[in-house]
Amino acid sequence: MSLDYDFDRAERIEKRKKFLKKFFGWVLALGAVIALAWAITTYALEKTNMVGDSMEATLSSGDTILIDKLLYRIKSPERFDVIVFKKDGKEHSYYSIKRIIGLPGEHVLIADGKIYIDGVLLEEETNVEDILLPGLASDEILLDGDEYFVLGDNRNNSEDSRFFNVGNVFSEEIIGRAWIRLNRFGLISKLNMRNDDVKAEDADDSAESADTQEKDGTK
Repeated sequence: MSLDYDFDRAERIEKRKKFLKKFFGWVLALGAVIALAWAITTYALEKTNMVGDSMEATLSSGDTILIDKLLYRIKSPERFDVIVFKKDGKEHSYYSIKRIIGLPGEHVLIADGKIYIDGVLLEEETNVEDILLPGLASDEILLDGDEYFVLGDNRNNSEDSRFFNVGNVFSEEIIGRAWIRLNRFGLISKLNMRNDDVKAEDADDSAESADTQEKDGTK
């Protein structure tokens, strides 16, 4: 009986085991990275581009936008949020970016260039023009429990909830909040904001309007 031991063969087997261990480690790491990237793009973040001038001067055509897709899984959208949504139907094969104006259950009316929510003049937070074409909102609109009324910040050059081809946005159509402008870095919620002096003037105008209506016995 031979007692010779094949050390070369044992060394080859050991090297093969180490290689396979490293190889499968790389495969698992790569799989984890792919899974993480998929989870991030599916549930957390996504990039898109602004198309058109409907959100000037907040966003310009060609701006690269980072979408926060996680926030609205935790909380509901709020007034003045800039959202990314995709309408149902073959004619809407693209993402749209607009600002939320009316919330579920509210009445929205546009009259004399201004927006009224439940009969109260809306105090705008961004620099926008008076509205020349109220569209569907020339008659008061009642939003259902899952509907949002959206407008572009470029109020007189925007297809939005005032028009039949867009209409009110349903909650399930919202992709997420437009969070960061990447190409000219900035938090979108902080862009094109009105200063406090302008807001104070608007508040005074709103109070004067309410006083006048009260004296006239109107709402």
